[in-house]
Amino acid sequence: MIRNVLGSIMGLIGATAAVWSPFRAWYDGRHGRDYRIEELFDSAGITDDKAALLGSLLLPFLFAAVLALVAVVLRSRLLMAFSGVVVLGFAVLWMVRQGQAAGSLSVGGGDGEGLGDGLANAFGAGALLILAAAVMSGRPRRRDRVTRETAPEPPYTEPAPEPVEDPAHPPAPSAWPPPPKDHS
Repeated sequence: MIRNVLGSIMGLIGATAAVWSPFRAWYDGRHGRDYRIEELFDSAGITDDKAALLGSLLLPFLFAAVLALVAVVLRSRLLMAFSGVVVLGFAVLWMVRQGQAAGSLSVGGGDGEGLGDGLANAFGAGALLILAAAVMSGRPRRRDRVTRETAPEPPYTEPAPEPVEDPAHPPAPSAWPPPPKDHS
């Protein structure tokens, strides 16, 4: 139970960090909410076009946060891990597309150029969600819940009676082994 509580808290923190990350700077001071989700899958790549809030990188991270909330309610390790993979997958996909558009990626300093803390939040959130899935014990399986003490005893059956020999009708002689042959 402690593992589920600890994993749930970690998952909720990870989900919060994932939703918060698009509101931070991702690259060259541009926030994650400014990148359109279509740009990740379009052949044109990342452009300078602004995105609507629910058409931005916020959408997959919001979806991952909802998955994490459902995972906490259901105590599902698989859903928690999947939400972490969604966050990490979109962050890596964004990095690949941004690297293609810019020619290279640079880690910036304090001047707002290069990779920003929003991307770091996304990676941290994805890692925390996967770690939360590893910490959680999940729900016990149905067969684990039933133990030998609670399992019902099989019904008592009486043993079959022994056959009684009738002296008037002796048993037929056995055909095996065959009687010895007389060779004289």
